[in-house]
Amino acid sequence: MAVENKPLMPKATAVWLVDNTGLSFEQIADFCGLHPLEVKGIADEDVAKGIKGQDPVATGQLTREQIAEAEKDPKKRLKMAAPKHKMPNVRQKRAPRYTPVSKRQDKPDAVYWIIRNHPEFSDSDIIKLIGTTKATIAKIRERSHWNAANIKAVDPVTLGLCSQLELDLAVSRVNAKRERAEKRAARKGASLKSIAETTGTETPAATPVELPPREDAPSQGAPAPDDYALSSELEQD
Repeated sequence: MAVENKPLMPKATAVWLVDNTGLSFEQIADFCGLHPLEVKGIADEDVAKGIKGQDPVATGQLTREQIAEAEKDPKKRLKMAAPKHKMPNVRQKRAPRYTPVSKRQDKPDAVYWIIRNHPEFSDSDIIKLIGTTKATIAKIRERSHWNAANIKAVDPVTLGLCSQLELDLAVSRVNAKRERAEKRAARKGASLKSIAETTGTETPAATPVELPPREDAPSQGAPAPDDYALSSELEQD
């Protein structure tokens, strides 16, 4: 007899079905996840005394048509009706990792071991694995912890703060995260192009521009005005 996918309040539902329908004890027991003798005890008022019946039709767990068909055929079994509204999945918050009081004094040793042997671990990764605090990790990194002189690196598995499987999974998860970050950085670096490549235009090399000759410039081979005047003065002398 399957128990999953049954009414939320099986006994209260069975009380209502016994009082308001002509279903057999076996049909009610199969739908509610109870034993037929327990349903018979409900009918005889030996079981579930004082329990108020719960209408499965009003709660959307059954339909009137299903009950009517099952009343006509004692071999027919009832099934939970499909919900009219889809309930969103509620994500439960992860509770903080509990550590026995006798093991809490060993946490600094485990944190120091992880810092030395797995420097790729971030503070949040250490917190998830051991259950310490960010302030404690910072003090151990800076060697400013009140008991820094006595802290020694000890494997958290040896200390019983986590299992070997949990440690291996944490290491693989951190390495995978680092590889993804490196790939994203590599793709980002490869995608950066120069402005010329991005716009499709390149600055041409500067070519010398030949200026037209000035009108007052002397012709080629003629002496410069200053040189001509100087030669005339010498002749007069």
